[in-house]
Amino acid sequence: MTLTFEDFPPGRFGTFGPRHVTRDEILAFAAEFDPQPMHLDEEAAAKSMLRGLSGSGWHLCSLMMRMMADGFITRAASLGSPGVDEVRWLSPLRPGDDLMLDVDVLEARPSKSRPELGIVKFKCTVRNAKGEALGEMTSPILIKRREGAV
Repeated sequence: MTLTFEDFPPGRFGTFGPRHVTRDEILAFAAEFDPQPMHLDEEAAAKSMLRGLSGSGWHLCSLMMRMMADGFITRAASLGSPGVDEVRWLSPLRPGDDLMLDVDVLEARPSKSRPELGIVKFKCTVRNAKGEALGEMTSPILIKRREGAV
């Protein structure tokens, strides 16, 4: 079943996961995309303000996007996104973390210029197994409206 704009009323949409994060994937992501010492070297990371090896915030964003895709985007009549309104990194991503993603619909409105689609603003919060919020992202997504809804 394809999810359309009408399937995203404001409120809690769902929780997705878990997604296990390994030390090796933190190191691999950092080596390619964010080669800072706190993401690559355990000794240097221990001396940093993060007090231990941590995944890049960009790695966390990538994981959030993957969890969104696996959870619902690939089943939605998504037309893409005009961008991200806000990203916040709240606590370090650690090797061994098991992530869950809470997805809330903040707003859903039909497009004024393109009535065949709607704009759904999502707030996604990724948490570790202790329930600590590691990051948040707020982003609008363009989603087709159901046939006959216009």
